[in-house]
Amino acid sequence: MTRNIQSPFHRLGRRMIHVALLTGSLPLGVGMAYAVPLPMPAMTGPLISPSPFQFDAGPLGKLDITGVMSGMGVWQDNPVPGDRFTRADISNGQIFIQKTHGLIQFFLQAGAYNMPALGTPFLSTGATTNDYYGALPQAYLKIAPTRNLSVLIGKLPTLIGAEYTFTFENMNIERGLLWNQENAVTRGVQVNYSAGPLSASLSWNDGFYSNRFNWLSGDLSYAINAANTVSFVGMGNLGQTDYLSLATPIYQNNSDIYNLIYTYSSGPWMIQPYLQASYVAANPAIGVGRGTATKGAAILASYRLTPHVSLAARAEYIASTGNANDGAANLMYGPGSKAWSITITPTYQDQDFFARAELSFVQAVNYTQGDVFGPQGNNPTQARALVETGFLF
Repeated sequence: MTRNIQSPFHRLGRRMIHVALLTGSLPLGVGMAYAVPLPMPAMTGPLISPSPFQFDAGPLGKLDITGVMSGMGVWQDNPVPGDRFTRADISNGQIFIQKTHGLIQFFLQAGAYNMPALGTPFLSTGATTNDYYGALPQAYLKIAPTRNLSVLIGKLPTLIGAEYTFTFENMNIERGLLWNQENAVTRGVQVNYSAGPLSASLSWNDGFYSNRFNWLSGDLSYAINAANTVSFVGMGNLGQTDYLSLATPIYQNNSDIYNLIYTYSSGPWMIQPYLQASYVAANPAIGVGRGTATKGAAILASYRLTPHVSLAARAEYIASTGNANDGAANLMYGPGSKAWSITITPTYQDQDFFARAELSFVQAVNYTQGDVFGPQGNNPTQARALVETGFLF
């Protein structure tokens, strides 16, 4: 089967500075036997980062160190050519060093990682690390002249989307279908400002890690109260980028994309529905004969059953415009294709140790023969079962 490398389903990468960071709200479950978590890496829950190891670094002041070591096993039906029915690999082997006080602060993230996503082939952890963002996937300098104002410079997590990049940060092990239209890491400059319940971020960056600095991203969030937050996020390419790599799908890197995200977090519950829209303008120079759009909706939810056990679920639907004969871009499983998914993820955590399982199912609709699953690319469904276990320290 021949598959178009320009489709986002041939990449695994993409995510945002979550509203919890912008508003100062805490991840679900804080208040167990854990201290207030560090601002990075951002974690939606149900996994909770333990207290960091802190040491005095002389002129740099006190630094905090945390990390994650985890592995995963995967079974799937209808693998595409080059993929396998079963797989086992390291999912995370990362360390995080940061300074969170004073005028000059910083964050460094180093190590190996995998980024499994629904509806995409699996890559080995070695290939993912080498072909996406390298062994230093996020690293930035932060200048914070006041408590409400900061400037970030470096390799930053994207503002777009409701899911983070790495497995341990999210409710589910795999990222979702909407995530496949989004970027994950950008190189650039970002300004953050907050005033009461309002928080805003503005970033000039390279979009889908293209090293061409022609993207503008923005996030505006409003904390209605301690439990409810709403955010509008938008980003787009202000020019044209005729460049393609595994981390830089050419269609998505020439798009505009928008999110409307609502977050409810109170007691054992975290519920996060969101809407997404994207648009790639007609551009014969990159092979888009007709403007092509996607529209999607998703709901993510997590409920803490006991102090150690949580259950998370995600449901999604996404549709693209056009057809195979009108010049529209292939943004999914062929021009005009649609898809839906369901994911269920129970999680167990006891201090530093965690273990979780996952069942997921993807159904493609209005797809192009050869652009979906199985050895011939003609099967519209894919089911997966995953386990992930490891330590947060």
